[in-house]
Amino acid sequence: MAADPRAMGRVAVLMGGRSAEREVSLRSGAGVLAALRAQGVDAHPFDPAERGMDELRRKGTSRAFIALHGRYGEDGTVQGALELLGIPYTGSGVMASAIAMDKVRTKEIWVARGLSTPRSMVLRRGDSLREVPDRLGLPLIVKPPHEGSTLGVTRVLGYSQMQEAFETAARYDAEVLVEECIIGPELTVAILGSGAQARALPVIEIRAPDGNYDFTNKYFGDQTRYLCPAPLPEALAEGVRRLALDAFLAIGCEGWGRVDLMLRASDQTPFLLEVNTSPGMTDHSLVPMAARAEGMSYEALTLALLAGASLKIGGAR
Repeated sequence: MAADPRAMGRVAVLMGGRSAEREVSLRSGAGVLAALRAQGVDAHPFDPAERGMDELRRKGTSRAFIALHGRYGEDGTVQGALELLGIPYTGSGVMASAIAMDKVRTKEIWVARGLSTPRSMVLRRGDSLREVPDRLGLPLIVKPPHEGSTLGVTRVLGYSQMQEAFETAARYDAEVLVEECIIGPELTVAILGSGAQARALPVIEIRAPDGNYDFTNKYFGDQTRYLCPAPLPEALAEGVRRLALDAFLAIGCEGWGRVDLMLRASDQTPFLLEVNTSPGMTDHSLVPMAARAEGMSYEALTLALLAGASLKIGGAR
């Protein structure tokens, strides 16, 4: 049954924020805001970087659509504030949001669950870099574990690049995550729903110029190709979707999200990279693309996500 836009009450679309992904969040929020308003929802923009969260209660906000990305929006902080305010919100709760934002802790849970993810090491300033390629092999991926949108990520092909790659990642984070580089197609799987009702949407394959799916190619370029559904054998596609769903549920995610993976070309083994608990909703974004492949428009997707807004700790009010 379709959600009634009039039953949503006054809705705040949280956008912008203070993270390094602010500009992308503003674009996501603008798209969500326009889509909700086009369907008759009483939706209003709200930038937590410019206004205090207590204003939401004073304005009589009934629900919040979180279109924030990165720190202070996707990491459990805003979710906790909304729980305290008693305002139902989209996406995962405090704990799952915080875990998913930390790629190191996420990988530890996946490893404990027996879910495949690239071998890795965690480095801090002062650690020896020379031994890392010896332990993990080359090439390597060096990244800050608490950022998204490929910010601070470097692909390392040789020993001489390790120091610069470390410094690039360390500009964003006190910890630096180094992973073995899985050679093969880059995949992503959108998840909608919670618990037993959660389901994986069609797999998307990402083909970026020279295999470099960086910040520019992700959000602003037009050369990246997206194949949806991905050209995979049916059994393999189903296995990738099942792995993504297991990864999503393993860290307690709910509502919606996107799981990124690599498919090793040599043996067709998928490897989990990360979970995004507040994915992009721009014109280049992948969750709307996967939803369209199932016949769900951008507008219908935004309304369905909003209708699922809830409080995770105290229950919906």
